[in-house]
Amino acid sequence: MSGQPRGGEVESQGPIMLFDGVCNLCNGALQFMLQIEKHDMLQFSTLQSDAAIALLKHLNAPLDLSTVVYVVDGKLYTHSTAISLLLRHHARPGWAFLGVLLALIPKPLRDFGYRVVARNRYKWFGHKETCLMPTPALKARFIA
Repeated sequence: MSGQPRGGEVESQGPIMLFDGVCNLCNGALQFMLQIEKHDMLQFSTLQSDAAIALLKHLNAPLDLSTVVYVVDGKLYTHSTAISLLLRHHARPGWAFLGVLLALIPKPLRDFGYRVVARNRYKWFGHKETCLMPTPALKARFIA
């Protein structure tokens, strides 16, 4: 997957963050986004879910558990581009500025760093045997 938009339009779903549901770092990223989000519009799904697999198939994108995926307006973004856009589109101003700064780093360099962390995330941060079980309030924001 690349950081470039792919695929066709998706039915009118809001912006979606797809993440590895068994990865502790990825679950931490979800919790972080929930804390810094400015409008509570972002929807979520684990990459292991049937909904995420169907969405990726609809967008002609392969399932890649090593990247966070951001889908907005029927376009798919991955790796460091997804992180930068998630921060810029959904975070409160100070964090959104961090997303702008991240975008200023040349894409090959920032994606290299992203891939190093992604490749080692289970070793460095651990993982669970099962995916996150959202609270009832959070469950409403997960795509089904």
